Amino acid sequence: MEDILLITPPFTQLNTPYPATAYLKGFLNTKNISAHQMDLGIEVILELFSKQGLENIFEFVKNKEVSLTDNSQRIYALKEFYIGTIDAVILFLQGKNQTFARQICTDDFLPQAARFDALDDLEWAFGNMGLQDKAKHLATLYLEDLSDFIKEAVDENFGFSRYAERLGRSANQFDELYGFLQQKPTYIDEITISILAEKLKAVQPKLVCISVPFPGNLYSAFRCAQYIKKNYPNVKVSMGGGFPNTELRSLKEVKVFEFFDFITLDDGELPVEILHSNIINLTEKNPNYNAYKRTLLLENGAVFYNNFSLRQDYKQADLGTPDYSDLLLEKYISVIELANPMHSLWSDGRWNKLTMAHGCYWGKCTFCDISLDYIKNYEPIAASILVDRMEQMITQTGEKGFHFVDEAAPPALMRELAIEIIKRKLVVTWWTNIRFEKSFTQDLCLLLKASGCIAVSGGLEVASDRLLKLIEKGVTVEQVAQVTHHFTEAGIMVHAYLMYGYPTQTVQETVDSLEMVRQLFEIGVLQSGFWHQFALTAHSPVGLNPQAFGIIPTQKKIAFAHNDIEFIDKTGVNHDQFSFGLKKSLFNYMHGICFEFPLQNWFDFKIPRTTINRDFIKQALTVSPSFSTKSSAKIIWLGVKPLKSVYTKSKKGQTWNLLKLIFHFKQESLEINLDQQKGEWFAGILYKLNIASGESLTFGYLKTDFEKQFEDFELFWYSKQVQQLRAFGFLVL
Repeated sequence: MEDILLITPPFTQLNTPYPATAYLKGFLNTKNISAHQMDLGIEVILELFSKQGLENIFEFVKNKEVSLTDNSQRIYALKEFYIGTIDAVILFLQGKNQTFARQICTDDFLPQAARFDALDDLEWAFGNMGLQDKAKHLATLYLEDLSDFIKEAVDENFGFSRYAERLGRSANQFDELYGFLQQKPTYIDEITISILAEKLKAVQPKLVCISVPFPGNLYSAFRCAQYIKKNYPNVKVSMGGGFPNTELRSLKEVKVFEFFDFITLDDGELPVEILHSNIINLTEKNPNYNAYKRTLLLENGAVFYNNFSLRQDYKQADLGTPDYSDLLLEKYISVIELANPMHSLWSDGRWNKLTMAHGCYWGKCTFCDISLDYIKNYEPIAASILVDRMEQMITQTGEKGFHFVDEAAPPALMRELAIEIIKRKLVVTWWTNIRFEKSFTQDLCLLLKASGCIAVSGGLEVASDRLLKLIEKGVTVEQVAQVTHHFTEAGIMVHAYLMYGYPTQTVQETVDSLEMVRQLFEIGVLQSGFWHQFALTAHSPVGLNPQAFGIIPTQKKIAFAHNDIEFIDKTGVNHDQFSFGLKKSLFNYMHGICFEFPLQNWFDFKIPRTTINRDFIKQALTVSPSFSTKSSAKIIWLGVKPLKSVYTKSKKGQTWNLLKLIFHFKQESLEINLDQQKGEWFAGILYKLNIASGESLTFGYLKTDFEKQFEDFELFWYSKQVQQLRAFGFLVL
């Protein structure tokens, strides 16, 4: 028996749990509040995609006698092959039967339907990725075929990472969703409810908190709440998460509270703690029972926002370590939908989720919801606390992979995090989201790589300096090119979020933006990207002041969800027509081909010629070396202690001693020769500069210390011998 049951409803990800409930459970642990969590999504998927699950599905379709397309008829005809292979495929994707990869890759083993039609290029796409990845991709196509069958023949709302998303997206009124909830539960609903029912019997909670991160979780959240209210009328039900935080701030519809007692907004820790206190404690013993924190509830027949509690939100350092217990960590499914290695990070492998900072340190982008707490309230966490939490999570989950889910990870904190990881000799793999800002120097990128950073994703958005300025992104295309080059040279993959259709964007700017992207991929500083069309949201600067951006929003009556807003761009450009061409070109660029194609080839309508010089990005990367270093710059040595030997050199009757320093690195060695006394000083200072020494020395300290014995520190510092070490871990930060 637990006080609170935390639920993530279907569906989010197959490969890793969405972290909201783990964050909450970790916090509740610090308050000694008992809680149990479950990811209903993965449990429903495992029920569906099993031998018994497929037998039930095919039997359901047989009895339903629905009219099927040729593709679904093929799948139905091959049902025995699907039933016979599904359990082994799922085990393989759970990482429990890796030798099965060879059989999956054998011709004519897996049944194949429409999703396999694109396999002509499989060897090209996976030639360098290995047997395991190829098998995962084939197994993923196999599951997607079954998903198509389920969507057509069983439940049109099904999707691996969303369910009935249409009902939750831009649902300004509640009527359509409410109507669906009055109908008989769907096939997927029945499976969901049966699993939930067993959990409720086992846990017997007094409060159920349902986290709804996306529109594709909303319908199932209401179905779960509906079941609880009908069968456990004394149990209180609350909704929180990303969807209500952004979409339900203007909620007026009272019928929502037939399903939920409470809806909490923004950070959930304190609101949930107060809910627990008000529900668990007797009213007469709790004089503040009617003082909630950022909570919507029903009062006197109307929706009421109760924020009467005077308690302040907890500092990030006091929230505890995310707790993944109760979740079926060994049963998540790793899939590979695309050959691109960066894309596989989202779907392949299980990642522990953490944030380096609450909110966004930049907080200016005009398309972003910067008026909301989860963006505007910036609060970083000390690197030592972050690494403490990483170590605790490794102990609990056995996983050493971390995805830092920040809006934009702060470069200074990334530096301190990397230093702390290296100092503790922690072997981890991690990736995060960033801004392509100038702080990401070549040296910082090398440090991040040394700490286990394998990839970053960041918003290039519209590759146009005029529009980047209008967006208030704080970067230029030239700067983005330089930063992505630094990451790529360090061996860190780079993914760029790309945008088209921003207010006032012209056709010429779209074409020029595509040319910028083409050059970035051709020169090799981007490895992955994704185009998305601008969406106007209610809480962004554009949404709050549309006139300033030349658009006219379509006003609608709001009773339920309010975030995405339809609008008319005064430029009259039809941005929709660019979608297919932009995405098709990008797919080819990501695979390293078709760079020579004229941009016109990607579109079936006339576009203007680009105005961007074909070597713009190449020129942007032609940067003269800098011979100035800030006195406060931190100097770090990541290498090992060099081997030393003294030898004598003679020339024109003069003899002097030199010190040979041999540096051994993982893949190569480097030899440098210095004047003996300066060499001895340098070897000694390298020991102090090693992170393990615990000392933190600056360029100013080195200069002062050097000039106590010698002259012309800059001449020594910028010498060829010393600068050779820069690419091997002699870093200026």
